[in-house]
Amino acid sequence: MARIAGVDLPKDKQLAFSLPYLYGIGRKTALEICEKAGISPSKKTAELTELEVRKIREILEAEYKVEGDLRREVQMNIKRLMDLGCYRGLRHRRGLPVNGQRTHTNARTRKGPRKGTVSRGGSKVTK
Repeated sequence: MARIAGVDLPKDKQLAFSLPYLYGIGRKTALEICEKAGISPSKKTAELTELEVRKIREILEAEYKVEGDLRREVQMNIKRLMDLGCYRGLRHRRGLPVNGQRTHTNARTRKGPRKGTVSRGGSKVTK
């Protein structure tokens, strides 16, 4: 089993599909890494030799930010926006959508479950 950047890659998948298990690596980047390392993207992760795994690790360390470093950088960027008090920072602080999406009917992922509302028309109260 290949362990890269603290993540165990699935051994039964092709390398092009198992590298995106690393935070910060997508399909396109995985194919680029395979090309730079000189490894076929269709090769299964279990079939990798120790030398090939070392090549992949060296490429990732030299050219890409992945896992902990990237997560830390993203969190620092969000914290910077919140400290500045800019619009995007305020949206992050309130837990609302940041990129201009509507919130009247959608955004349940960011806002959480619906809160109970009290109707004003009759005696009926919905929660």
